[in-house]
Amino acid sequence: MVKSIFFDIDGTLISFKTHKMPESTRKALNELRKKGVKLFIATGRSPFAIPSIRHILDFEFDGYVMLNGQYCLIDNKIIRDEPLPMESFKSILPYMEKNKIACEFLEIDYTYSNLINDRVIELRKFLGNTVSNFPLEDSSRAESKKTYQLCAYVKENEEKEFFENMPGCRGVRWNSLFIDVIPENGGKGEGIKAMLKYLKISEEEVMAFGDGGNDIEMLQSVKYGIAMGNAGENVKEAALYVTKDVDEDGIYSALVYYNVL
Repeated sequence: MVKSIFFDIDGTLISFKTHKMPESTRKALNELRKKGVKLFIATGRSPFAIPSIRHILDFEFDGYVMLNGQYCLIDNKIIRDEPLPMESFKSILPYMEKNKIACEFLEIDYTYSNLINDRVIELRKFLGNTVSNFPLEDSSRAESKKTYQLCAYVKENEEKEFFENMPGCRGVRWNSLFIDVIPENGGKGEGIKAMLKYLKISEEEVMAFGDGGNDIEMLQSVKYGIAMGNAGENVKEAALYVTKDVDEDGIYSALVYYNVL
């Protein structure tokens, strides 16, 4: 019996095409709530970013795994709080400045950018009204403020050198333009484990939906890991089941397939 479900946001709950939640997904969430299933968000977004899409989701979830598992909340209680190691900024900040790498720095209640370039502009066009424009700040702020994640605009062939200059960290990717930088012990899977331990729910009773590379560990951390039809091939290979596209009622379809609805 499925007691809890975790959902990624972009490309899973919200369509990349319409920038809205499909009505079938909204119907599924309401039916699941009536059945007593605990419903959670699992996202790379920060607490600061959630209000900007609250009107799109228009649903009160039971808790949030945010910043790719680094900050987890249930009923306003902090379940996990794991910022990036402060010492890692000593080498990466000069490297980013030298190579003109655009980056977004995610704190709990504030997000800022060091610069805007073509990659940033391209991503913002792709995400449409589901993303905000962040203020520009000197990146040295990260040396004194808790930072939980970086959205570094480096492509796959640039990753190796980037992480050679950021020890204690690793990356998860769901878009070719940038990578989510998290601590070595981070990830949505770790966030979900912390939530389940708190809730005293077994992974055998949990389902998760995702579409991006940063969802792979999440899908592998629960019994029912569901990849959306619009997911990347690496995500589909990691999933127990591949459902339909987000725009083709993929979430509702999978829930019916597994007799959850």
